Amino acid sequence: MATKVITGIPVSSGIAIGKAFFMNRRLYGFIPRQSIAADIVSDEVARLEESIARAAAELSEVRESLPPELRDHALLIDSHITILRDPKLAKSARFYIEDMRINAEWALLKAVKDMEQAFSAIKDDYIRDRIQDVRLMADRVLSKLMGLSTGLKAIEGRVILLAHDLAPSDTAGLEVDKIMAFTTAEGGKTSHTGILARSLQIPAIVGVVGLEDNVQDGQFIIIDALKGRILVEPNEDELARYTDLQNRFESYQKNIHRNCHQPGETIDGYRVKVMANIELFEEVAAVLDHGGEGIGLYRTEYSYMNRKTLPSEDELYEEYRDLAAIMDGRKVVYRTLDLGSDKYMSQYGQTQERNPALGLRSIRFCLRHKEMFKTQLRAILRASVEGNCAMMYPMISGLRELREANKVLFEVKQELKRDGLPHASDIPVGIMVELPSAVMTAELLAREVDFFSIGTNDLIQYSLGIDRTNKDVSYLYQPLHPAVLRSIKLVVDAAHQGGIEVSLCGEVASDPFCIPILLGMQIDSISMNPQAIPGIKRIIRQTTMDECKELLRRILECRTVTRINRLVMDSIFQRFPEELTFYSSLLDVDDFV
Repeated sequence: MATKVITGIPVSSGIAIGKAFFMNRRLYGFIPRQSIAADIVSDEVARLEESIARAAAELSEVRESLPPELRDHALLIDSHITILRDPKLAKSARFYIEDMRINAEWALLKAVKDMEQAFSAIKDDYIRDRIQDVRLMADRVLSKLMGLSTGLKAIEGRVILLAHDLAPSDTAGLEVDKIMAFTTAEGGKTSHTGILARSLQIPAIVGVVGLEDNVQDGQFIIIDALKGRILVEPNEDELARYTDLQNRFESYQKNIHRNCHQPGETIDGYRVKVMANIELFEEVAAVLDHGGEGIGLYRTEYSYMNRKTLPSEDELYEEYRDLAAIMDGRKVVYRTLDLGSDKYMSQYGQTQERNPALGLRSIRFCLRHKEMFKTQLRAILRASVEGNCAMMYPMISGLRELREANKVLFEVKQELKRDGLPHASDIPVGIMVELPSAVMTAELLAREVDFFSIGTNDLIQYSLGIDRTNKDVSYLYQPLHPAVLRSIKLVVDAAHQGGIEVSLCGEVASDPFCIPILLGMQIDSISMNPQAIPGIKRIIRQTTMDECKELLRRILECRTVTRINRLVMDSIFQRFPEELTFYSSLLDVDDFV
């Protein structure tokens, strides 16, 4: 067996076999910790501020020199420059220098620790993961303070790049054809390393515990980014097995990408729109490359993060307009702000809530802060003149919230008309159906909106009463639970009876085991991460509606999730053995029994 096997979070699928190359290791274990004399405190503060300024200037230079294949990540570098220029981190470090009379390196470390504690209280994974950006920038400043280089050594041959963490600015000088895979000690599913790896279409694993202690430069390793495993110095049997798996996976990927721009249409002609979920503008390239027919969910929260002030209407307008323009007639659905006490902005402070998931969030937050809401609505309406656009409200619980939101939208349209600004006065307006109350009143809501989008991640959580991030109850997170399937079917039927389209987003949309069931319900469109689109399209094109309807009928007769899971496994594996070979490797058998 391999000398060691360590695990992490797979964020870009694939297999890589080769030598390890460490770009950097975390500096925190080597930081000098010294007390300083009172008469050099001001010099130490100056040294800190100079290092921060140099780090920001260096990033600005990197941004301007990005190679074409990384140019889409300029906005990510901008967010890192914003962190460096934000006075909070510098002010906190300066306080420690002056109050405790300690050196700048130690003071910066303490300031980062303070921010880590603040971020740890945030329940949302995406926002909590942004502390990685702060650490990255702190490492860059520490390198300046300690006189270390942040550049890359020349890489000879192809390697697997290992690092404590990576940012687009760190990889700007890379010859990307020499990088087989990324692996980092830090990061989560939403980290920039994952976005970068997916855009370059190379395997990546992040959040690897013990990476820096267990892997050395030049060691031969296998990156299994299907299961999130790293094999250090594998034996011959493991090498042969993974070489075969790598060849089969790459062959499969080439096959599905060859036809990814064909429509998602069953053998007997039922057409399903296959769209993408994105949160960053730079992900658009992946949508188009992978055959996305549009953007079914554009998460607008990112524009409000990592900044001291709210974005202006013109800033948002330019962002939304550029997105509509680059999609060139393909549909773009803007979800209005899904913010709350666990995704807060400094302008409104952090509300302490005992249960943020059930508190002041999403549409409730926007209706509480109507001027902020109006600014976003104005930007969406103005930008929608440029393309095929729609908008939807998140977490609508019933008619009252929907009507209140539409009242604000009507006021905004009147204001834009009065101001003489071009805008899409007839933009389609929909809602996210993700609460049981919305499910049970779907036929009423369908009369007052243009479309539904079923948000399965929250719908499952709220329907089954579980937090899937809680390891003690995560086993209860069952997408094929009878209650979940019946809820989805109820919403689809209500939408069609009301004469409107219904989409579905969330992890269920990219789950091959669920696709035939959704087709059987006659869903109109599905929306997923861009990388999942080619495989899902291929499954759609290889089935018939008669098959899907029969499977749905049998499933709806089942009384337990155990029986449904077994029926789905047996049916789908028999029908799509090749398509599910690699997906099934991501699953534990116990998940489906």
